[in-house]
Amino acid sequence: MKEAKRIAFFLPNTFTALNMGCGFGSILFSFKGEFYYAAMILLLGAIFDLVDGRVARLMNAQSTFGEYFDSLSDVVSFGVAPAFLMFNCFFKDFGRIGQVVAFVYLLCGALRLARFNANIDRVSSNFFQGLPIPMAALALVGLVLFSLEVPAIMDYSKFTLVYSTIFALLMISNIPFYSFKDSHWAKAHKKTFLVIIFLVLALLVANERIMIFSIINTYVIGCLIYFVIYNKNFKGHFSWDNEGDHEK
Repeated sequence: MKEAKRIAFFLPNTFTALNMGCGFGSILFSFKGEFYYAAMILLLGAIFDLVDGRVARLMNAQSTFGEYFDSLSDVVSFGVAPAFLMFNCFFKDFGRIGQVVAFVYLLCGALRLARFNANIDRVSSNFFQGLPIPMAALALVGLVLFSLEVPAIMDYSKFTLVYSTIFALLMISNIPFYSFKDSHWAKAHKKTFLVIIFLVLALLVANERIMIFSIINTYVIGCLIYFVIYNKNFKGHFSWDNEGDHEK
């Protein structure tokens, strides 16, 4: 019985450790100038990050340790690694401004994770409070991959500074981003939803350099449009009384 509990505890944390390893590997690749591999290994890290929570819930092995370990891993894989990737790929020629923009992304990512942990029992499962850090990281990964497919982007390098800053600010915003966790439409149209998933996966396999950038930005723009249209419905959605706040 004890052995089973140890395995149940060990397995999800193994995926979390693999996620952190992907972040570390991405940093090494970006320093070498191997930006394709640096970006793709972060995509693998995002898959490990998606799996670890699912495995923990399936095995009933959720723990406070696992939650904190997951957040620390996310800081490395989706905070530090993308910041280094963007700096080495796009920001080097901007000197201190490039350093500041890369740090702002990292800082906002860390603040996003801290807020998530503080409000984990309050936020509705239907919406994320601000853009999740893995999605922000994939947005940067998508831009790097897109620039490898369309080198002309390098001629508009100032755009990359703005792009990174926008996604940094989206992480610490109160804009709701749809989570798909309790989607009534997906439950009511399971076959259609599966077809869409398989279609997206097929497009990713066909041309990941374009599709990651396109999918993430389509999701973000769609959520922003939805928020603008139905803004009144979200008034006070992420406001809570000070009573019962977690001690810092």
